[in-house]
Amino acid sequence: MGKGMILGIETSCDETSAAVVVGAKRVLSNVVATQFDVHAKYGGVVPELASRAHIENLDGVIQEALSKAGVGCDELDAIAVTCRPGLMGCLLIGVTAAKTLALAWNKPLVGVNHVHAHATSAAIAQPPDAPPPWPAVALVVSGGHSSLLLVRNPLEIETLGVTIDDAAGEAFDKVASILELGFPGGPIVDRVAANGNPRACDFPRTMLGRDSLDFSFSGIKTAVLYRVHGPGKTSGGLAKLSPADVADVAASFQTAVVEVLVAKTLMAVRQTGVRSVVVGGGVAANRQLRECLTAACTDARVTLHLTPMCYCTDNGVMIAALGWHLLKAGRVDTLAIEASASA
Repeated sequence: MGKGMILGIETSCDETSAAVVVGAKRVLSNVVATQFDVHAKYGGVVPELASRAHIENLDGVIQEALSKAGVGCDELDAIAVTCRPGLMGCLLIGVTAAKTLALAWNKPLVGVNHVHAHATSAAIAQPPDAPPPWPAVALVVSGGHSSLLLVRNPLEIETLGVTIDDAAGEAFDKVASILELGFPGGPIVDRVAANGNPRACDFPRTMLGRDSLDFSFSGIKTAVLYRVHGPGKTSGGLAKLSPADVADVAASFQTAVVEVLVAKTLMAVRQTGVRSVVVGGGVAANRQLRECLTAACTDARVTLHLTPMCYCTDNGVMIAALGWHLLKAGRVDTLAIEASASA
């Protein structure tokens, strides 16, 4: 397998990224082109606009990743690409590019599950001689996904629970839109919430069934909407709120979401019997989530592995790293590989 040098390509949503990784831990480059300005006025990601931006950005991002790594295409051992799940049009851009390069450069092609890449991304920052964190319960929280998974190892990953409606990150974006705070909502709500009272508003904690590991964040989004504008109303209330009131709503919303995420994660630990937790995805960068999970895992005597902030949002490093494991196990794809919006 040569040096195990992998080019990873990620285009599942609104980040265009490419990275070069040796093995699963040595990162030679990581280039990410964001699309915040493209989607800001819409308060969320517009799939068609995201796809167009990927077309415009991807070639330059790949070339920059290779240049920063100081390698040529002949030194690569494989090309890994996100093929599922995600926005269909966005996935197609990355998969088509990866197929083209694999054919032109005569390299193996490895399709990667985006959620599985997030679930294993905490291991990227570990020292080369550190024992792997597996088996572990993985919490993956982002704009498109809220999932709990059992990671026995990077090649054996079982889904334990998923969101039945809005993902946590999507709820953050919608609440930021309701409060007219801007986009992307996650970091903005986190910042505003730091100045608010997390117990000012009694927002619901939707747990679903007694032993359910699934998530639901649609209800809390609606609760915030009615708290701001009044029961059954969708406008007219924001002007009546002071900046302190807005901070209180943001803090109360964030606390409710974090409490559900933490409670479900620890429930998964009890149900599976594993003693390790890994956390990935864009919302994994949330300050309160990281603090509360750290405290909860310490109390439960469970080892917590947090993905480094730079790898929380979508990136090519996590795709290349998991792609290396798949390549090593002989799990390569043909040029007939297809993109899939679902996992």
